[in-house]
Amino acid sequence: MPVQTGGRAANWAAAGRPVSAAAVVCTGPARGSVTAMELLDRARGGDGEAFRELVAPYHRELHVHCYRMLGSVQEAEDALQDTLLSAWQGLTGFEGRSSLRTWLYRVATSRCLDARRAARRRPPPADAGGADDPAMASLRPPEPTRLGEVLWLEPYPDDLLAGLADSAPGPEARYESAESISLAFITAIQLLPPRQRAALILRDVLGFHASETAQLLSTTEESVTSALKRARATLEQQRPPRDQRQSPPPGSPAERDLVRRLTAAFAAGDVDGVVALLTADAWFTMPPLPLEYQGRDLAKQFLEATALRPGWTVTLVEPRTRANGQPAFGFYASDTRTGQAHTIGLLVLTLSGGQISAMTRFDSGVLGRFGLPVTIAR
Repeated sequence: MPVQTGGRAANWAAAGRPVSAAAVVCTGPARGSVTAMELLDRARGGDGEAFRELVAPYHRELHVHCYRMLGSVQEAEDALQDTLLSAWQGLTGFEGRSSLRTWLYRVATSRCLDARRAARRRPPPADAGGADDPAMASLRPPEPTRLGEVLWLEPYPDDLLAGLADSAPGPEARYESAESISLAFITAIQLLPPRQRAALILRDVLGFHASETAQLLSTTEESVTSALKRARATLEQQRPPRDQRQSPPPGSPAERDLVRRLTAAFAAGDVDGVVALLTADAWFTMPPLPLEYQGRDLAKQFLEATALRPGWTVTLVEPRTRANGQPAFGFYASDTRTGQAHTIGLLVLTLSGGQISAMTRFDSGVLGRFGLPVTIAR
C-alpha cells in the first residue's frame, strides 16, 4: 500500500500492535472487495491496517480542513496526526448515526480548537529568513502601514490539494473552493474567534447543514446560527468586491505574461517596473515578521531599502507547485558588487485582473515543501 507520512510521527495503534511512523498516514483503496463496514468491524477489533484503509480516503481533505482552521501547514500536520490518534482510540464510540466522514470532521475540528487554545500560550514565531545573513539583518525597511496579527501563517502547496476525495463543497457552501484556500481568506478567518471560524468553515466552506454543524461542534443550532452570523459580518467587511476577486485562470496567457514581466523587472533591479504591476492598494506582507505595507509608494520604498536596494538583483525561481492556488516563487537576491547571494524566502502572488493585489513573502523555512533549494548558484 502506498504510504504518505505526516510531518510528525504518531503511533495510534493499540497496545501490542505498533504502527511504524512511516505508516501513520496511508493512501490507497480498500483491499479487494472488503466493504467499509467490514473494515470498521476489523478496526474496532484492533486491526490497525483496517483502520488505515478505512480513513485513508479522508486524509487530504482533513489536512486541508486543519489548515483552514489553523493557518499553518505544520500545525495542520500535527492536528491531523492527533485526529487519527483520537479516532483510533475512540473508534468504539462511533455508533454510525452519522457518516464516518462527518465523525472524522468532528474529531478533527475538536483537535484544531484544542491546538489553537494551546497556541495562544506559545511565544510568537521567529523569522528564520536571513537570521544568519549579516547583509539581510542590516536592512532597514520603512515604517509599515500596520503590524500584522497572523504571524503563524504558512503557504499551502497546491500539490496537496490534488486528488481530494470530496473536492466539491456541499450544497450549503457560500465560498468556492479556490477562494476558500486563498491566502486572503485563510488570513481573514484566522482573526475570527475559534468557534466562529469553525462554524463558518463547516457551514460556508464545506457545506454542512446547520444541524450537522451543531453536532460537529457539540452545541445547538441556535449557537451555530449566532456564531455564523457574526463571522459572516466580520468577513464581509474585509472581503474585496467580486470584480477584485477575479484572477486570470492558472497558466493562462494573461497570468504567464504578468509573471514574465514581474520576473524580468526583479532580475533587472527595476523597482518601477515591479511597482507598475501592482494595484493601487496592493499589500506587501511577510509573516512571521509583522510588517505590512499597502500601496505603490510604500512598496517602492520597501523594495528600494531591501531586496532591490542599489546593486542588488533578484532571481525568482518557479517551484514544482503553486501556493494557495496562486503563482509562487523561490525568492533569491544577489549583490552585484560583492557577488554574495542571499535567500529571501518564498514569494506568493495574489492576482486581481491583470495586476498583483498582494505579495506575501514567507521565510526560507517553507522552501522545502515546494521543492525549492535554500540557496541557488549565481
